[in-house]
Amino acid sequence: MTLDDTSGNADGKTSGNTGRKTDGDTAREADGSTDGNAARRTGGSAPGNVSAGPPAPDDYLARRTLRRGSAGWLLLTGLGVAYVVSGDFSGWNIGLSKGGFGGLAIAAALMGVMYACLVFALAELSAILPTAGGGYGFARRALGTWGGFLTGTAILIEYILAPAAISIFIGDYVESLGLFGAESGRPVLLVCFALFLGIHLWGVGEALRFSLVVTAIAVVALVVFAFGAFARFRFDGLDDIPVDGGAFGASSWLPFGLLGIWAAFPFGMWFFLGVEGVPLAAEEARDPVRSLPRALATALGVLVLLAVVTFLAATGARGASAVSEAGDPLVVALQGDGPPTALGRFVNYAGLAGLVASFFSLVYAGSRQLFALSRAGYLPRFLSLTNRRKSPYLGLLVPGAIGFALAAGTGDGARMLNIAVFGATLSYALMALSHIVLRRREPGLHRPYRTPGGTATSATALVLALAALVATFLVDRAAALLTLGVYVIALAYFAFYSRHRLVAKAPEEEFAALAAAEAELDRN
Repeated sequence: MTLDDTSGNADGKTSGNTGRKTDGDTAREADGSTDGNAARRTGGSAPGNVSAGPPAPDDYLARRTLRRGSAGWLLLTGLGVAYVVSGDFSGWNIGLSKGGFGGLAIAAALMGVMYACLVFALAELSAILPTAGGGYGFARRALGTWGGFLTGTAILIEYILAPAAISIFIGDYVESLGLFGAESGRPVLLVCFALFLGIHLWGVGEALRFSLVVTAIAVVALVVFAFGAFARFRFDGLDDIPVDGGAFGASSWLPFGLLGIWAAFPFGMWFFLGVEGVPLAAEEARDPVRSLPRALATALGVLVLLAVVTFLAATGARGASAVSEAGDPLVVALQGDGPPTALGRFVNYAGLAGLVASFFSLVYAGSRQLFALSRAGYLPRFLSLTNRRKSPYLGLLVPGAIGFALAAGTGDGARMLNIAVFGATLSYALMALSHIVLRRREPGLHRPYRTPGGTATSATALVLALAALVATFLVDRAAALLTLGVYVIALAYFAFYSRHRLVAKAPEEEFAALAAAEAELDRN
């Protein structure tokens, strides 16, 4: 493996240094060398054994900088909610057809525990290493270059496929509302990608403010829906799905037995899927060491409340059977098969706003993950170039083109979401493992925020993430196998090409190299 040797004092270096032990400065002075040189001389799992490669240009990081200090904790909290809010309007209800009310309730509770444990672990990790790499950066430090690449690729799959799927749902909503007549799906897809990518290209501050406004509309709509739905609530509707008598442990609350709980895991995740992307905004946040843990915890609290209220209100208002397969479960819960009502129309339009919020924010997350992987050399470097307004324009346009092609070419939103869930669960397991490894290998590492429960918390997230990963095969085996195929191609690219061309001065690589230098000093 080769790391490009660089030593310039570029913009990206500040964030890479944040959260390090002060002993790092001593390490550099003792070596009398740059971090890149320390990386080349040092073995171990952090940077790996590396050798000198062709240097990157002196202005490499200057051409790859994001706009710093653009987002405070409120905008970051809104971003965390925006990633997820569309899941309250659709998707989760399919879990009723897999596990019934009781099965989905247990699955959602377990997935909520998984996300809570993961968020606490990520809050600690993001305070240690607040860079745009997010989960890839954490895994890079703990698990080496292979672990970093595996994690970053899994996150990238999630954040490219999920917006593509949501764009299809946006087109379906527009058609069902009759806004532009029939057969408007593909033009709506094109407008979604063109308009929202344009806003992101304009600047991160403008993008996050737009996302916050649309998310607020969606959250207000969920509260209004809950008031309307609870007025129609009936307990006997919760367990009205016919019982499968042949299923082990089947009952009216678990009509598909105990296995139905496991099969409902991916749909229980939809109440929370994406909130882990908040650390990807680290380099554009104000005081990321403080704001990221606060935003993660606040966003998760809001999402848990919305999940409980929406789940109970929708199933109790119309019955679990009626909403289990609906494309617009909240509208069905309010008006059933009857004529449209004013409240139903409002929720329908607001559901469109929720889909827009998640689409918009997930595009942002995908671009930052791609930016970080490209800046460090794991993916082609040109993808991390930024424009005058400090937006990674190719990191936005290339995934956008891929997402549009997939959405327009296949129209299969459900399968793309299953692929996104597969990538997400794999990344969760690797990020939780990274927390455990860093706690045990580097107990003295400066941690401005510490995870409550320590490694027991991240171990819980790891076990539940692996269970959810296996559950994706119960839902759509073909989608899971397709994702593995994509991984094989990505791993081949890394093994034979990009791992020999990593960039030492990228914050995540520099951070790992410094860890190796400190370890070498400790051994001596």
